[in-house]
Amino acid sequence: MTTSRPDSVVRAPLDRLLAQVERQVSRRIEATVAAEGLTVDQWRVLHLLADGSGRTMSAIAAAIAVPGPTLTKVVDRLVDVASVYRLPDVQDRRRVLVFLSDGGRATHDRLVGPVCAVEAEVLGILGPEAALLLDLLDRLAART
Repeated sequence: MTTSRPDSVVRAPLDRLLAQVERQVSRRIEATVAAEGLTVDQWRVLHLLADGSGRTMSAIAAAIAVPGPTLTKVVDRLVDVASVYRLPDVQDRRRVLVFLSDGGRATHDRLVGPVCAVEAEVLGILGPEAALLLDLLDRLAART
C-alpha cells in the first residue's frame, strides 16, 4: 500500500521505510562496534544489560527483536569472550538471567560514545524534528 503526500510524491510502504532506515543505521553501527569484534546484535545485548539488571533470554530477545535461537548464539558468543555471564534466577531457579560482566562493561563503555555519535549524526539529518521522530517511534513500538 502506498500513500499519497500532498506534493503528489508516492511514499514507500511503512515496512519498507523502517527496514531501509534500520539497515542503514545498523550498517553504520556495525562498522563502529566491529572494532571490538562485535556484531550489532551483540552490541544491542551489551547495551541492554548495561543498566546492571539481569534479563531472561526471552526478555532480551523481545527487546532487541531477534528470534530465540539467534539470541542463543549471540549470547553464547558473548559468554565465550567473557562479556556476559548467566546465572540462575534466585526467585525462580528454572529461569536463567544474563548479566553484563566487568569485561562487557568495559567494552560497552568504550563503544557507547562512538555509537551515540553515529546515532546523533543520523538524527542530525532531521534537525529539531529528530525528537519528534523518536517519540513517534516509541509510541509505535509500545503499541505493536
